[in-house]
Amino acid sequence: MGKVSQLANHFLDAVDLAAIASAKWRGKGDKMAADAAAVEAMRMTFDSVPFDGRVAIGEGERDEAPMLYIGEQLGCEIGNPNVAAIDIAVDPLECTNNCADNLPNSIAVLAAAPRGTLLHAPDCYMDKIAAGPEMEGQISLDAGVTYNIEQVASVLDKPVEEVKIIALDRPRHRDLFKEVNGMGAQLHLLGDGDISAALWAARPEGDHDMLLGIGAAPEGVITATAIRGIGGVFEGRLVFRSDQEEARAKKMIDDDLTRLWDAKDLCRSEDAIFVASGVCDGYLPGVQINNDGTVATFAEMIDVESKKLTRHDRIHSL
Repeated sequence: MGKVSQLANHFLDAVDLAAIASAKWRGKGDKMAADAAAVEAMRMTFDSVPFDGRVAIGEGERDEAPMLYIGEQLGCEIGNPNVAAIDIAVDPLECTNNCADNLPNSIAVLAAAPRGTLLHAPDCYMDKIAAGPEMEGQISLDAGVTYNIEQVASVLDKPVEEVKIIALDRPRHRDLFKEVNGMGAQLHLLGDGDISAALWAARPEGDHDMLLGIGAAPEGVITATAIRGIGGVFEGRLVFRSDQEEARAKKMIDDDLTRLWDAKDLCRSEDAIFVASGVCDGYLPGVQINNDGTVATFAEMIDVESKKLTRHDRIHSL
């Protein structure tokens, strides 16, 4: 068992407690309060974790976020050379809008891997493609929408009209939507949550065949970790909205900013895990607050090294 896997229960606690904290704000229309509650709950759990931790992807720079900021040190063994040095990529509340409006797919999520093996992704966009294991070597972000849809139809032995594409509902995807619709493929749009969307596309039992479109780069690293564990295709390329974003990325990434990243580039270690806990029903069941004072959480963990996906339904006494 790898050093990261040995800490798996601590990471499970982190996402569960973040989910519980944000679930108290479901449907109240205050996404900032929901996010702040998740961040604080997740951050507190790391104080007692026996590791030398560091936030590789988090809530922003130190001057933008009071906790879980990029570069923040975590754990009760900081600087101890005899314990695991771990980087984490966190999104304490993905889909803050969905939580505020009590809509599907809001989750608390993180990825963890040995120090220096998660891409230090800047807070910019990433053009992405994701699909299941059958599509490895068959599709690519560089190949174009039409080609990729035709490949999915061919490999999965179904008409193009039955190919199911999932994407975020954004004005920036106007040309993508036009091309997908022009081919006659099925298009499912999400308001938020491209981590969930990519996993739906990558899983054999998922309801969709391929994710396409531009989402957030940090979430791309978390998604890549999960897909390394369950198998499948994930590729991404950074997209910048301004010269300032590109300049910041150059400081963070010592590489070609135009390169095509695959899952093994974004998460460069087998000793890695992905953990998510549901806040609102959707990709995972949402937190259930019971009348007896207990709370039920529904999480899943993907261990990259063992290629195992496990469900963790737990009851918490608050």
